[in-house]
Amino acid sequence: MPDFDALDDDEPNVTALPPPGPTGPILSPDDPRYARAVPTGPIMSPDDPRYGRPAGPPPVVYADRPPGPPQPYPGAYADPNAPRPPGAVGAPNVTGSVQQAPPVGADGRPLTIAALPPEEQPEVGPAQLSPNLRRQEVSFVTKEPAGTIVVDTPNTYLYYVLGNGRAIRYGVRVGRDGFTWTGVQKISKKAEWPDWFPPTEMIERQPYLPRFMAGGPGNPLGARAMYLGSTVYRIHGTNQPSTIGKFVSSGCIGMLNEDVSDLFDRVKVGTRVVVWPGGPPPGTTTASAQPVPGPAAGPAAPSRQMSAGPAPGMQPTVVPPLPPPVTVR
Repeated sequence: MPDFDALDDDEPNVTALPPPGPTGPILSPDDPRYARAVPTGPIMSPDDPRYGRPAGPPPVVYADRPPGPPQPYPGAYADPNAPRPPGAVGAPNVTGSVQQAPPVGADGRPLTIAALPPEEQPEVGPAQLSPNLRRQEVSFVTKEPAGTIVVDTPNTYLYYVLGNGRAIRYGVRVGRDGFTWTGVQKISKKAEWPDWFPPTEMIERQPYLPRFMAGGPGNPLGARAMYLGSTVYRIHGTNQPSTIGKFVSSGCIGMLNEDVSDLFDRVKVGTRVVVWPGGPPPGTTTASAQPVPGPAAGPAAPSRQMSAGPAPGMQPTVVPPLPPPVTVR
């Protein structure tokens, strides 16, 4: 029996015990060291875990940068001739300077007109209308009760029925060829200096129009608007007085701002609106807001017989009355 007390711990010939676990090369997947070993050297088999992998991370390719190593961001612009992002339009902002406020109209609202095409820009100066298109009280025989609005489309008139054979007549602009309509509606909403949300149908025809414009003097809806049922049509003001008496709109009834304000104060929500059928006389240019060449003779006095049917070649759209609203509980 060996004498363990005689053994010296510092004796150099003593062999250290091997670490626990398997030793030697990995020969089986059952070896616990399998899959932990990192192969080295060249890849000789598809079974090598490195097979099919790039030697390093994939390069980042930018469409707006040349290939190669990443370029430093030119934040300092060491090169004075290097391209730089565009600066603000106008004079630079200097510390302590007073910023110019956007232009506003007489009512204090922003005057936003830059998004409108030239033919929709507000006109400057007073309206130059023929006497028959000016607001006036006239004789008007109708079966409609007092307080009703009657739109005489072919003669570009709007009547507010006073009763006893009298009415207030306003000159208006109406829909151009293909955009006239006829029917009976009720005023469903009233708005002062209304915001403008062009309908989807108008955006499809004129994609350059803004999707929204705040109310104000530069707004195409003018000073007041009266919405007709749930249709896209309105009786509203206009900032283009020269279009009164013409067939230029997309179906809305346009009035001078002072006239639509007068009518706005007379009617209430629920007022009956009757739109007579008809269209422009043959040969009338309906797609332009410019005056029609020729003598400035006003249209003939309105009559029920003249407005009983559409003009030759015109087929106005019929807008039927809407069903009563349904309450979902």
